[in-house]
Amino acid sequence: AYERRFPTCPLIPMFVASDIVNEYKSEDEAIHVIERRCKLDIDAPRLLKKIAGMDYVYFIQKNSLNRRERTLHIEAYNETFSNRVIINEHCCYTVHPDNEDWTCFEQSASLDIKSFFGFESTVEKIAMKQYTSNIKKGKEIIEYYLKQLEEEGITFVPRWTPPVACKLESSASHARRPVSPAISIPDSATKEGLGNKEILNTSSSPSEPTAGTPDDKLDADYIKRYLGDLTPMQESCLIRLRQWLQETHKGKIPKDEHILRFLRARDFNIDKAREILCQSLTWRKQHQVDYILDTWNPPQVLQDYYAGGWHHHDKDGRPLYVLRLGQMDTKGLVRALGEEALLRYVLSINEEGLRRCEENTKVFGRPISSWTCLVDLEGLNMRHLWRPGVKALLRIIEVVEANYPETLGRLLILRAPRVFPVLWTLVSPFIDDNTRKKFLIYAGNDYQGPGGLLDYIDKEIIPDFLGGECMCEVPEGGLVPKSLYRTAEELENEDIKLWTETIYQSASVFKGAPHEVLIQIVDASSVITWDFDVCKGDVVFNIFHSKRAPQPPKKDSLGAHSITSPGGNNVQLIDKVWQLGRDYSMVESPLTCKEGESVQGSHVTRWPGFYILQWKFHSMPACATTNLPRVDDVLASLQVSSHKCKVMYYTEVIGSEDFRGSMTSLESSHSGFSQLSAATTSSSQSHSSSMISR
Repeated sequence: AYERRFPTCPLIPMFVASDIVNEYKSEDEAIHVIERRCKLDIDAPRLLKKIAGMDYVYFIQKNSLNRRERTLHIEAYNETFSNRVIINEHCCYTVHPDNEDWTCFEQSASLDIKSFFGFESTVEKIAMKQYTSNIKKGKEIIEYYLKQLEEEGITFVPRWTPPVACKLESSASHARRPVSPAISIPDSATKEGLGNKEILNTSSSPSEPTAGTPDDKLDADYIKRYLGDLTPMQESCLIRLRQWLQETHKGKIPKDEHILRFLRARDFNIDKAREILCQSLTWRKQHQVDYILDTWNPPQVLQDYYAGGWHHHDKDGRPLYVLRLGQMDTKGLVRALGEEALLRYVLSINEEGLRRCEENTKVFGRPISSWTCLVDLEGLNMRHLWRPGVKALLRIIEVVEANYPETLGRLLILRAPRVFPVLWTLVSPFIDDNTRKKFLIYAGNDYQGPGGLLDYIDKEIIPDFLGGECMCEVPEGGLVPKSLYRTAEELENEDIKLWTETIYQSASVFKGAPHEVLIQIVDASSVITWDFDVCKGDVVFNIFHSKRAPQPPKKDSLGAHSITSPGGNNVQLIDKVWQLGRDYSMVESPLTCKEGESVQGSHVTRWPGFYILQWKFHSMPACATTNLPRVDDVLASLQVSSHKCKVMYYTEVIGSEDFRGSMTSLESSHSGFSQLSAATTSSSQSHSSSMISR
């Protein structure tokens, strides 16, 4: 299908013509290399073309097809103005490692403009515009030619097999080297017109695991039952992100359904989904969100006056949450409880929603990953627009949007009064565009007419306060007694207490200013354990030992060793005059940890004394192959503003007789995502002097 775009392609108007300048075929026909000179009519201003003295731009394109390895590599570079502008592009088609029926496509390009008659920025914009349009059209073009082939009756191309002579000569080497199994097509099959499906079935034996087994969760029944309709590209994104998590978050892998929510929230952009998922996992770990349903009991005020609760399910099987916002005294709740207690209660509602989605998936036999929320605004007035109350609402929306993406299937807003547009104006900018599309707003009694509530909820479960026959056990709300109000100081202390109930500490790491933790060991056989997450930037983790105690950090002098920042403390213990090897020694090899990684480990101490755990800023090395910065390096440098990194850590010292070589025996194992984890892993290396796992 790709070859059909030559010598010219009507779907690419700028591609005028091409000529073959070089061609090579191997004797066994496994390798086929074609080099072409392509003529392009660039969409550039007439003035620029006149100044440059050119009408067309020429590129050299080299296509290397390897039928043995089943790859197609495409390289292209500009011939025109190569002394002023350097453009390199590389594309690659390969077979997906997990499923041979999938084709992977990768594309990268670089642009270096040295000089161009003073029009450097214009040329850059033109190049980016052309490249972006080509990327968008690439898939459309390949699908066009695939459809063309199907219309001609070509739906299957036999896999390349070596000639008989080659088979005899290379049989010994094939015995030593694993290769993709070749499909042999018997002559009789060809004569009798054997179907595509039957030919493919001859390529694997029942004993060989395929990419569609339930073990790797690619089985079609598993996808249909738990994940829903996914395209091959979406399945591939899920597998790749899950694989990355397995490499960096040992024993803490969220379920596929949860990973899929973050992928959908970012339109299956793996890098963006990975970023928000890592931030969410770190947030869950720091605030012990996994255990909120088991360990936190809502205050009685919430149970009495928070007018919301779960109520059966909608017609699609989604759990239904009913919120009588108009009957709720938001000002009274904030004055009596504070913003953080309200937030924690909303988080518990979301955690319960995740649990109910899993239950409904089992009950209805189809994937249910979101819930429906019914909000009744009857009674909404200016009291609900009290500024601290709106501030609390915006904070809740922000946290929920970041950590529970794609969990809201539909939001039904009923009996919206005249004051609602004011509230909507304040709130809507903080709501994701995809989420806003799920909102259905009804004024007055419009919800009772066509296209109303009955389209989404069965008549039998419409709540009584909306004219239905089903008794709804949601609290009616009402005004919170002022006797329950608390002072600003009391609320502030309560808010701090709520969100500091964690065994983890936060620290900032700066370039030239590492963060260090001192641990004094009395018994030589003790075990130092650690569990930390790299929240921002890349760090190097070190462990040192010293026989003498370092001086405590001075906080009152100009050259203070301790820095306090909003993102966490920064403490430096190793004096600048200390020398490594004389005053202190390194007891573990340095460990480089990337942003988003979760690291657990232990060290069996050999000597008593003082041990120092250090997190140091990791400077990214320059790219070795070119003097130009890589895109990843540039983005990383932008993200690590002011050369600052953040870590969240927990350390513990235990006796060696209590240590079993597995973090599951430690309190720090509470950081595991119990509600989201599909499976956990443990290590049996209890006798090793050190254990580090990502």
